[in-house]
Amino acid sequence: MTPPRSRPLLTLVIAAALSTSLAGTLLAPASAADRRPDRSEPPSRIELPDGFQPEGIEARGPVAYLGSRVDGDVYAADLRAGTGRVISQGDGTPAIGLELGRGTDLWVAGGADGDVKVVDVRTGATRATYELTPDPAPGTSFVNDVVVTGRTAYVTDSLQAALYRVSPGPRGDATVTRLPLTGDWVQTPGVNNANGIETTPDGRALLVVNSSNGLLYRVDPGTGVARQVDLGGTLLTNGDGLLREGRTLFAVQNRLNQVAELRLSRDGRSGRLVDTLRSPDFDVPTTVARWRDGLYLPNARFTTPATPATEYWVTRVQG
Repeated sequence: MTPPRSRPLLTLVIAAALSTSLAGTLLAPASAADRRPDRSEPPSRIELPDGFQPEGIEARGPVAYLGSRVDGDVYAADLRAGTGRVISQGDGTPAIGLELGRGTDLWVAGGADGDVKVVDVRTGATRATYELTPDPAPGTSFVNDVVVTGRTAYVTDSLQAALYRVSPGPRGDATVTRLPLTGDWVQTPGVNNANGIETTPDGRALLVVNSSNGLLYRVDPGTGVARQVDLGGTLLTNGDGLLREGRTLFAVQNRLNQVAELRLSRDGRSGRLVDTLRSPDFDVPTTVARWRDGLYLPNARFTTPATPATEYWVTRVQG
């Protein structure tokens, strides 16, 4: 669940206001003030509410949105000041991967709830809920991440060898198509498989990382046929969120506390590792977003007992 990412057909959105005092600047696309050189260094660490349990992050301009695994709250953070607030109260189900779509739409993957929601970041209201696996039995579905191309969203399910294509209609309805992952795809039962998802640099296919075997796949968005991307032997072990900018792909490796920086071919069939980003402030980062020269990663802290008092934060690294 990001300069803005270079993704064909992806419509950029307007950043939502974080507070009354900031509303005038954050409701407009990249204001003149944001375009002027800023000599102040943005904070390297942004504190989140205690007990928040973040997973996904998305950013447009200096505003980042984060979802809570606890109850589905959406938090908006001002990356310039390090402050923020909850802009959408969740319904008690998880918010996992996030993706900004058309207008002020924020797509939110619902984890074990088996759905994907669309939240309006301006009002905080849920515009739509699309059931991908209605009433899934425990341990059979985990809707994990989303990528949006035009009006269509593609969603991963970590416990099923399938993607979901969601094509919204004019009245808030949608056509949901299940795309079985075939070809080179290998599904390991009982653990997370398909995780982060992006588009290829040429926009003709999807990229999906498999957390179980550390492989990156190029997936046909029409058929679900998956082919392993040749990374020259590099494994994306514990691969989680993906962020593509042009031909550069950042792949978060959560429990390894690092981010792999890859250089892809234009068609996404091959690539090579060019750098590995680390920070002593990482504590199981899951996803990544971009603002200016910084990459922002929420720390899910999966290895730390989660309580209402557990601290969570976002780490900024140069990238």
